Amino acid sequence: MFGGKKNKGVYDQPGPEGKKNRVKAGKSVGIIVMFFLALYLFAGSVYTLKENEYAVVTTFGMPDVVEESGIHFKIPYIQELKKVPKTINGFPIGYETNSEDFLDKESFMITRDYNFVNVDFYVAYRVTDPIKYLYSSEDPIAILKNLTQSYIRDTIGLYDVDSVITTGKNEIQASIKDKIVVRLEQEDIGIQLVNITIQDAEPPTQEVINAFKNVENAKQGKETSINRANQKRNEDIPAARAAADETVKTAQAQAKERVNEAKGQTARLNELYAEYQKYPLITKQRMFYETMEEILPGMKIIIERSDGTTQTMLPLESFTGTSFGNGSSLSFGVANGQGASQGADGAASGRQAAGTPEGSGGGEDAGSGQDSQE
Repeated sequence: MFGGKKNKGVYDQPGPEGKKNRVKAGKSVGIIVMFFLALYLFAGSVYTLKENEYAVVTTFGMPDVVEESGIHFKIPYIQELKKVPKTINGFPIGYETNSEDFLDKESFMITRDYNFVNVDFYVAYRVTDPIKYLYSSEDPIAILKNLTQSYIRDTIGLYDVDSVITTGKNEIQASIKDKIVVRLEQEDIGIQLVNITIQDAEPPTQEVINAFKNVENAKQGKETSINRANQKRNEDIPAARAAADETVKTAQAQAKERVNEAKGQTARLNELYAEYQKYPLITKQRMFYETMEEILPGMKIIIERSDGTTQTMLPLESFTGTSFGNGSSLSFGVANGQGASQGADGAASGRQAAGTPEGSGGGEDAGSGQDSQE
């Protein structure tokens, strides 16, 4: 090497041996190249498919779907392979997945009553037709997202802010989902909407948030008052009904009692009328005497004399002390002590005032009293 003779290699040897060695070396290299080429081609023709994947194999531009999981083969450079997931996937609208902060350009919306609100959603979808998913549109996920944002803003604009934040979330979600499902059927891009959910909805400022909290507290107070009123009503209505039933029963009993009393009086009057038809004079006198028995004990007669003094004639219990011819006594209580003749005149006047009929002997009784006094 350093001034000596150069060693000749096996391939540099002259003659047929060198040529033979060069041929062998070329064959070995070719075999190695063919081996690696075959290995490369074999590796490119085998693929594994999982249970949650579709395989779309394209042969000269004609796609075909493979759904069975396991090991499959394809022709290298002639058939192309694309895998599509079968599982449910999703994406957020209105917030960032990592920080969960609102994205104002997506979440900031206006309601029907001209209030602003931040609303974020999560959209879940799955691929139903992998061929349409890959070749019917350039970016089916972007189409789905744009449609979802459009229908979200359109639907939020139909509700007031109170419904969006509190009571109307389920209705809003259902309305948006129905619209997107119908539109995806029209677009036919191989995607099916599984669900859309409102993750959060709140006003854009803290002052408005506090105001809505106050509104919720007021609503709860309203519900509490309504429940108390219903409880009070449920307690008072049965009591009022019981009192009404008692009043009705009492009135019915009184009505029955009065009807029976009226029937009794009617029967008595009928009997009295029958007696009157038989004996008119006797019945009339008896009725007069019975009436006087009822009236006179409670009747008070006051006689006013010409000199302005008064004297009580009735009730009869006050007449005591005056002596009659038969040994009985009667005092008329004259204020100035005058004689019994004036008392007898007062007694006669009292009988006339009491309605004594003519010919009943009242004047005779007065005369007898006066004679007895003399």
